[in-house]
Amino acid sequence: MTLEINPNQSVELLKALHILTRDGKLNQDSRRKLKQVTHLVNFIEPLFNEVLAHNPSPVLVDHGAGKSYLGFILYDLLLKQLNAGEVIGIETRADLVEKSKALAAECGFTRMHFEHLTVEQSIHTSTLPSRVDIVTALHACNTATDDAIQFGLKKHAKYMVLVPCCQAEVAEVLRKHKNESFGKTPLSEIWRHPIHTREFGSQITNVLRCLQLEAAGYSVTVTELVGWEHSMKNELIIAKYTGQPRKNAQERITAILEEFNLQALQNRFIG
Repeated sequence: MTLEINPNQSVELLKALHILTRDGKLNQDSRRKLKQVTHLVNFIEPLFNEVLAHNPSPVLVDHGAGKSYLGFILYDLLLKQLNAGEVIGIETRADLVEKSKALAAECGFTRMHFEHLTVEQSIHTSTLPSRVDIVTALHACNTATDDAIQFGLKKHAKYMVLVPCCQAEVAEVLRKHKNESFGKTPLSEIWRHPIHTREFGSQITNVLRCLQLEAAGYSVTVTELVGWEHSMKNELIIAKYTGQPRKNAQERITAILEEFNLQALQNRFIG
């Protein structure tokens, strides 16, 4: 399989990330992964350039970085070319942090750093700036996307760029209170069957996330990252801080939690 590589992109980096094989080839999974990350970089680039116009040293934090595919490719395609900005990867798995540190050093990516921190630690540690410009989270599983949102809110991020992955928390609460919900609202038919519980749980999670961001003064755009043939985990949420909260966002969150018997999640989405 051949793939058109960006002329500014390091083939050796793609090999080190195991996206390309040693002989420069890739399988279907790697093709999808590279396409997703490259598309996300294309979404981030104009946001980064906007921040750069007012700040010569933008700070981008990749929260729940995992193996840091996004951070490395973002640095390689954008920050390296502009010779500006800093990428910080935050990850709870120490082994992945150490591997990413080693690869960044090997590549000479001097403005790329990695921190082995929990969400709470990342918000309060003195090793990170008190304000960051852009927060990203690519396929951060379950509540890890919510962790990235909380971090972005605490750090007054100008932009948040989020591609949620599997979302089990809301579906689990729906499942737990299913019998009670049947007597409360006919809308419980929406999640009566297990597959609908899972899918509706995912949908309502992202709706609540968007309302949470709007309540905090962000304007929100929701779109596709790539075509659905490439990934089912395809929803892209872009939030820009405007300082103008949507007036009824908090009330809508409260009403949705009440209507769908999700009050147990109030602390996650309100406050």
